[in-house]
Amino acid sequence: MTTESPSPITPPAEYWEGFIPEGDAADYLCQSVRTIQKWRVTGGGPEFYKFGRSVRYRRRDLRQWVEERRRAHTSQ
Repeated sequence: MTTESPSPITPPAEYWEGFIPEGDAADYLCQSVRTIQKWRVTGGGPEFYKFGRSVRYRRRDLRQWVEERRRAHTSQ
């Protein structure tokens, strides 16, 4: 009897187009809300959207921002 590992669940494409609040974005990036707020001021973080006073991040943009920072070793 072989045990197959379950296949990973792939979210639908619409999932990545969705907007999330800054708290959820901070959790996704493993950072504090204060850190991503500072990134918005300095321009060092992922792109964001502003709807009135409401700040939102698109999941696709967060994922892309994270992947652009992927490194194989410390000298990169």
